[in-house]
Amino acid sequence: MNQILVTEKLYVTPELKKKKKFYKINFMISIFVIIALISIYIYAEYDKAKNEELSQDILTEMEVAEDEASEEEEPEEESGVWQILADSVERMENERVESITEEEDHNSYTASNGRTYDTVGRIKIPSIDVNYPILAETTDKLLKISPCKFYGPSPNEVGNLCIAGHNYKNKKFFSKVPNLVTGDVIKITDTTGRTLKYSVYDKYVVVPEDTSCTSQLTNGKKIVTLITCTNDNEKRVIVKAKEIE
Repeated sequence: MNQILVTEKLYVTPELKKKKKFYKINFMISIFVIIALISIYIYAEYDKAKNEELSQDILTEMEVAEDEASEEEEPEEESGVWQILADSVERMENERVESITEEEDHNSYTASNGRTYDTVGRIKIPSIDVNYPILAETTDKLLKISPCKFYGPSPNEVGNLCIAGHNYKNKKFFSKVPNLVTGDVIKITDTTGRTLKYSVYDKYVVVPEDTSCTSQLTNGKKIVTLITCTNDNEKRVIVKAKEIE
């Protein structure tokens, strides 16, 4: 008995052609979207790294200025009437400087990008390897450069100094601030070079609209409040620290 083999031929219909074209377009769009997302991520990380460099530029300039100030030679001592006159002039000069300092409680430093940034001091937290200048005001642009003074008095003065910083989840800026625990030390250096230590005593999470952490009712004490985002950017982490006497 002869066996007849029949080969079935596949016909490409117009509908099948449309489906193939549709799938091909979707595939190309998916590839484009993936490439775009990867490019955005790479650029964002590059931008963060460059801003970190700018922050460290400012910090280096601050440290150089502090070193130069500490290395200034003391004037030779004079005696008698001339010493009394010299002391009087020095006292008057100090009063003038203090008056200027009250009005202008910030220093300006130029970073490698050629731009000048105003700072009110420096924050250092040894336990989480934080060491940054504190910029004099808070804006979206400045927050990308370094932690900023958000509210309150000048550093190391009576009141509640509030400092805001980004949580980039990359160990930079205030990314590790949520890891602070009670007893951790925060060092604040002001524009005069004076450094005071503060000890963490409280940490909690609030909604963005809750600004009670900025209250200046400190009963005459010096308080530092650190403000950053939670890892999901939905709420704010608040860390409170008080001066170590």
